[in-house]
Amino acid sequence: MVSELDDIDRRILAELTRDGRMSIRQLSESLHISRANAYARVQRLRETNVIKGFRAQIDHAAAGMGTSAYVTVNLHQAEWREVGERLRTLPGVVHIALVGGEFDVIMLVRAKDNTDLRRLVLDEIQGMPGVVNTRTLLVFDEFDPAGFDTSPGDGPR
Repeated sequence: MVSELDDIDRRILAELTRDGRMSIRQLSESLHISRANAYARVQRLRETNVIKGFRAQIDHAAAGMGTSAYVTVNLHQAEWREVGERLRTLPGVVHIALVGGEFDVIMLVRAKDNTDLRRLVLDEIQGMPGVVNTRTLLVFDEFDPAGFDTSPGDGPR
């Protein structure tokens, strides 16, 4: 059962989204609540899977994955489960969503460079049984919705 989130829970989520390594002490001070309250709330949010985990924010270019793209895929409807499982195994696939509309799947992929991206899309994805066609949308720059620039470029902050 999902419990209702109150204002303090939402503020905890916002703070931890901004800095997932924030200590309970820092969290409690920034929200003006006791450490015990902050700890109990974070534990409850984890136990109810509102907080699923904590991740490192990666500079993908510095990690050798300087090219990003969204790849849309149209597929044979009867094969969507099999295609989805094969897509999940590909290196560089960050996110996969089954969607309704003009295409069936949209994926965020990261590659070393355009040559690596070309190999991934043309050889790996388009070569899969069940894939009808793909469309690749090259990412020029990325921005976190909270306003934090996630790329090494000079985008807005």
